[in-house]
Amino acid sequence: MPHPTSHAVRAAVGRADVDERETPRLYRYVVGVDPQARPLDAQESAGLGDPMAELFFRRGVFPPTARDLLAGLPEPATRTNQSVYLVGEAGQIPPGSAPELPRATRFVVARAATGRDVDLLVSTGANEDPATSFLQVAAWDRTARVFNYYMRISPVWVWAGNSWSALAPGSRGNGCFDSHINGSVVMKELKAPWSNWQSQAAQIRLAPDDPFRLDPLYQQVIGAENLELTVRALISRWTAARLAAVTQDGTVEHPEQLMRHLFTTTAVNLASTATQSSTITAAGGDLLLPPGLWLNGDALLGDLELPVTAAVPPRAPAAHYVDSLAAFGFALEEKSSGFSQPGDTFFAFVVPEPACEDNDVVRQMVERGLITAKFAACALMVDFTNPVFSPVRERLMAHVPTTPTAVTELEDHIAQAILEAAASLPSDSPERRFAADWVLADDMWPKSFAQRIDDYLGHIGRRIREAAGFDDYVRLAESRRRDFKAMRLNEFELTLPTTNIPGDAPRLRMNDDGTVSPAS
Repeated sequence: MPHPTSHAVRAAVGRADVDERETPRLYRYVVGVDPQARPLDAQESAGLGDPMAELFFRRGVFPPTARDLLAGLPEPATRTNQSVYLVGEAGQIPPGSAPELPRATRFVVARAATGRDVDLLVSTGANEDPATSFLQVAAWDRTARVFNYYMRISPVWVWAGNSWSALAPGSRGNGCFDSHINGSVVMKELKAPWSNWQSQAAQIRLAPDDPFRLDPLYQQVIGAENLELTVRALISRWTAARLAAVTQDGTVEHPEQLMRHLFTTTAVNLASTATQSSTITAAGGDLLLPPGLWLNGDALLGDLELPVTAAVPPRAPAAHYVDSLAAFGFALEEKSSGFSQPGDTFFAFVVPEPACEDNDVVRQMVERGLITAKFAACALMVDFTNPVFSPVRERLMAHVPTTPTAVTELEDHIAQAILEAAASLPSDSPERRFAADWVLADDMWPKSFAQRIDDYLGHIGRRIREAAGFDDYVRLAESRRRDFKAMRLNEFELTLPTTNIPGDAPRLRMNDDGTVSPAS
């Protein structure tokens, strides 16, 4: 009698007669391109050069669980070649306080299959049946220099596309590329305190008698501060491969695909304070809000090295934060279980900030000479007070060519188009702002930009100490959270708090003088 095949498998492989007794095979299903899944043919299979293809699929091996996958690699796991991480949005909520709350805890395993470099990133459910839990793998193909994305939809393994699929019109934003939007691996909470991850800053909370403690993978879990370094390296690896490929003949075929990393927000990371919200009291010390709320410091101060003199980002009185929790009705809610808890996320004041993957493309474009540091800085300074979701900066995309352009002419082409448009536009237009900065002398623009940033941070430093000013920044943060919630990166309700600010409240923007106003 045939084994029952789940509806999910049938939907994925596009056949109602899949029999688990058949010889296993690897399927292809790139959402947005393939109408239904089909077996990979021999030529397609031979073109896959990652460890999953070479060590498993082409040998007729289809590991049913993450543990089988890891055990099937040729070299035994060691602390040198394998690292295990744990993440869960409900991870810091005491288990006994909310037994109805789904935990949805996940393992992420970074593994070097051969050699020293991580070439497998494995993600699977941690507190579920390993045979039925989701299982996804990003595998680095050293020959093609792409990530291949696989998923096991029990009992079938599916190739879901590669890094280039993320950039192709049909598959971009679909399937696994709704989160891997630029073809690289993703860790939303990339920086300290690595919200929702087990790390040196916080532990995933388990009941003392939870049998999960005996899980062999759980016993190998280390802090997410290590995963941050791995993810950054993997992002840079793909960026370098991508830029080398798209410029190898001296022409960029799709300039808009590169420049959107500078002019738009293709993705975000989530940042927070390093302080647990439950420990903040009105009588406590000042609170350092995430720097990414104010500007893209990673790009402007880090990569482009603007000589900003402000020692630290502005600090807020803790009393203002405590008052805001009640005034704006902060709560954590998970609708499917009915869970609700007043207050903020575990680490206070989570906000979206510019994504590492966007900044990495810009940084490497400067390093490779596709654009100059001045061009990147002028673009970012057009609306530097709104580092994410800036419709003002995005308007400059209208001047980016969408046809093949010589690498040596790319920057001049865009700059000239902006300057020509600026001549007939208002003084507050992004084109006029860019043009005014573009004419600054090479020995003047870094100091000029740094002074503007210093003045801006000074305005914030004064306004944030007033209750009304702080409340404005709470509303601004919530406006950006709403923009994040509209992205497919927003997978779990407990990632962000809810507030009593209406969902249809006007979008807000930050101004150079530290005030907040409706976005135009």
